[in-house]
Amino acid sequence: MSTLLVIGSGLRYYREYLVESVHRRARAAGLRLVLLNNLKPTWQQQYFDEIVLADVFDPAVMIAEARKVAAREKIVGLMCWDEPLVLTAGELAAEFGVPGLGLAGVHGCRDKHRTRDLLTAAGLPQPGYTMTADPVEARKAAEAIGFPVVVKPRALGASIGVVLARDESEFDAAFAVALAASEVDQGIYGAQAIVEGYADGPEVSVDGAVHKGEYLPMFLARKESGEHPYFEEIGHVVDAADPLLVDETVIDTLARAHRALGIEDGITHSELRLTADGPVVIEINGRVGGDLIPLLGKIATGIDSGEVLFDVATGQRPDITPTKRSVAGIRFGLPAEDCVVRKVTVPTETEGLVTASPMVDPGTTLRLPPGGYLARHSFVVCEAADVTTCRQRLVETSAMVEVDAEPIGPPKPDAAFEMPAGLLDTDA
Repeated sequence: MSTLLVIGSGLRYYREYLVESVHRRARAAGLRLVLLNNLKPTWQQQYFDEIVLADVFDPAVMIAEARKVAAREKIVGLMCWDEPLVLTAGELAAEFGVPGLGLAGVHGCRDKHRTRDLLTAAGLPQPGYTMTADPVEARKAAEAIGFPVVVKPRALGASIGVVLARDESEFDAAFAVALAASEVDQGIYGAQAIVEGYADGPEVSVDGAVHKGEYLPMFLARKESGEHPYFEEIGHVVDAADPLLVDETVIDTLARAHRALGIEDGITHSELRLTADGPVVIEINGRVGGDLIPLLGKIATGIDSGEVLFDVATGQRPDITPTKRSVAGIRFGLPAEDCVVRKVTVPTETEGLVTASPMVDPGTTLRLPPGGYLARHSFVVCEAADVTTCRQRLVETSAMVEVDAEPIGPPKPDAAFEMPAGLLDTDA
């Protein structure tokens, strides 16, 4: 029987809506659905025909287990939406001869330094940049590029370890934070940081499908970040009628960037800065957007990222025609200081509320940057007919979240940086 292989389910509240759509399409197509996952399955069981328990964060283990499945079944498609797993999953798709980002595409997305090289060579506007693990070399590079600069790990996601240095006095500490975060990545792109010029302007992200190299933008999210020097993502708003979705310069820039990276098939999450000189591609991730952006896109436009992903993973050109015209947004709740959470209570009914949920269990320690990242205790998702009303509903609904927490002191100076659990797909 033909099989669709999924590597890493992701956290339930972040990814179940995708799994549900993929499951429905696989059933309709008569495909068997197999999951390689790192922890004992719970909610995943209702969607998959078989779940193989393995440490998929170890590339050798992922490859060995995927090859075992391929040895006994005909793999017709392979999906992965978890950032730390995308590289090896993309290489496996190429090995199995099924649609995927392609070897050039997956390395171009995962390695932010390679991204800069390829986009610069293609003539796309890019900031000055240097990659290094040496603080002295990094400082010289920052001085040559010119302040302000951004320092960030070579291959992490979710803005972890991304820090703004406005001048020389802030640089050494910023670089130390980025390098420490990069060392958490045990992959081939770990333990190195990138110094690059700061592209000043609003940041947006675009989730788009790619079919045989053709770029198909689906929806655009306006991003809301925390205060500098860090870039913690605290919310997004998707407007089905956002004029940037039909802006020729923006779409042409994205299409050229995808061609430059050599992306073949899949869904990508691209991040751009809208500078005074035009759009600048910050990065292109070889997966669907995080932070429930695909869910916002579905609420606002009717485009189902799970169905689109099924299409591109099985070699079909997806239909990305919007069926709705609405606005949807998400706001994450973060503590004002480091704390241990006792209880989180979210609103269940208010005008425009779509869903809301605590994101941590009692006893969870939340640390703000640089001691920790993704210190989120809750989220709310709201819908409205226009952007202004949606943003107002997000503010009012977020204010209804009640958090009982115990403040704690800063981490020890020599404490090792720990990857946030959510990014590592450790849902139980």
